[in-house]
Amino acid sequence: MLAFIQWAPDPTVFTIGNYSIRWYALCWCCALLLAYWNMHRLYRDQRIPEEKFEPLFFYCFVFLLLGARLGHCLFYEPVFYLTHPVQMLLPIRQMADGSWKMVGYEGLSSHGGVLGLFVAIWLYCRKTKVNVMRVLDNMGVATPLSAAFIRLGNLFNSEIVGYPTDMPWGFVFLNNGETFARHPAQLYESLFYLSFFFVMLAVYRYHKHRTGSGFFFGLCLTVIFTFRILIELIKEDQVDFEAGQWLNMGQILSIPLVVIGLYCLLGGKWCRRIGEKPQA
Repeated sequence: MLAFIQWAPDPTVFTIGNYSIRWYALCWCCALLLAYWNMHRLYRDQRIPEEKFEPLFFYCFVFLLLGARLGHCLFYEPVFYLTHPVQMLLPIRQMADGSWKMVGYEGLSSHGGVLGLFVAIWLYCRKTKVNVMRVLDNMGVATPLSAAFIRLGNLFNSEIVGYPTDMPWGFVFLNNGETFARHPAQLYESLFYLSFFFVMLAVYRYHKHRTGSGFFFGLCLTVIFTFRILIELIKEDQVDFEAGQWLNMGQILSIPLVVIGLYCLLGGKWCRRIGEKPQA
């Protein structure tokens, strides 16, 4: 009999009064803090003034979470949330007896988060006059590490699971009431993003002069969302309407981001127009 990994973590780290801190929320906090730290290092390395860096975290924090939340609600559960708009915007849920309970944000979309970041960067660049392609390139270098932590949060939540498998590294998600092993797709993604982060650091080290051209941003989008299209092939559908579709929602939303990534990676016309000329 194969010795699969019996996965049954307590999703709650600790409880304060009636409010619980979950591993998922903690992983998101780590992702945001690491993004802040990495972006700060890149700004210092590029000698961008400190006062131009300070507003960035506020814009990204607000619009990343807003975009991720709205993305999940509108892309994956539009019928429910369009008729329950309060639960879309606030971390509460109405229970069967009519009472309201604080549950946190149950569902965040990476694609919605990316769209939220685009809005944040546009507003930030209007305010600070930092070149938009430079900011996007720095985001491209910093983002993969944060993505790795977000997928770890999904693993602790036992959500976004893979198909059943007989591989010895399969996870039995006991918290889902299952007794058979599945591909730990969340872990695959997390390890891939972590590895890609170190690749991006190496590429940045030797091609730093291309910052501001859209190269790093394009490389990040192309690699991450191409991998996302592929990894979806071993994931269970997240919502019922995906059943029987040739492409699921994650793949459909990833395709335009891969196209944008390739456009920037290959130095498209708009990148050359609004970006900075590579330094010699």
